[in-house]
Amino acid sequence: MGKIKGVWDLIRLDHGLMLAAAVLIGAVIAQKGIPSDFWKLTLAILTAVFLEISTFALNDYFDYPIDKRNDRTDRPLVRGDISHMTALLVTLIFFPMGIITAFFVNYACFIIALITGLFALSYDIKLKKIKLVSNYYIAYTMAIPFLFGGVAFSPRIPPIIWILSSMAFLSGVGREILKDIMDLKGDKEGEVKSLPLYIGKQKSFIISGIFFISAVSISLIPFIVNIDPSFFRNYFYLISVSIANILFIWITVSITTRKNPRVKLFRTLTLVAMMLGLVAFLIGSLT
Repeated sequence: MGKIKGVWDLIRLDHGLMLAAAVLIGAVIAQKGIPSDFWKLTLAILTAVFLEISTFALNDYFDYPIDKRNDRTDRPLVRGDISHMTALLVTLIFFPMGIITAFFVNYACFIIALITGLFALSYDIKLKKIKLVSNYYIAYTMAIPFLFGGVAFSPRIPPIIWILSSMAFLSGVGREILKDIMDLKGDKEGEVKSLPLYIGKQKSFIISGIFFISAVSISLIPFIVNIDPSFFRNYFYLISVSIANILFIWITVSITTRKNPRVKLFRTLTLVAMMLGLVAFLIGSLT
């Protein structure tokens, strides 16, 4: 049972499902409805999931010393549930699978997957030690699935997808800053220069909140400005996205005003807010 849980924690499939939803939304918006080519859609979704699995497995493999110092018992390698070799094997299996499935979608998706995959390897091996760079890389991985889903079904990416990707990027940066605050002790001991080490925890909370509020502000543009008829004055979209926005605003207020906010909890809640945002855009594209 411990090994099964260890593999589940290693691959972080909850993130994979969110990326799959992002690819689906990009495809739905580009096609202005559910794509009829179910096989292509399946391959596009599998690409996102496979690359996500391989990236997280390799991340845990290289992050073991820092995770150990930070007492990250949520990591299966730290708990000893699975071996380092298992994590490496998962990467060696799923990384090429992700590139292969992208190849059978179309050439543009293959190039995006290849570049993203190579960035992922660079991040796990080297870039993560440069936190001010790695934070933007992680945010990029949250934004690119929407563009990937759009490119899978249209050579021209609709403006609404660019807005959605921008929201994902901004909230992703804010979320990674919270992670840097969580990992402050281990990063300091490992001489990894993160934003909290430069400016302190409180100012980092404020900057994280600014990114969240920026994402919230952008989410209102499709309702106010007629860049896409499906979202313009669509109250179904407005109501659903407002639920996500309220959660983001509450998180921002909490982390910037409380003396010792529960960073891990609020970072988890940002993932919930992002998933609610995905649902809002899916509702907007279908109503």
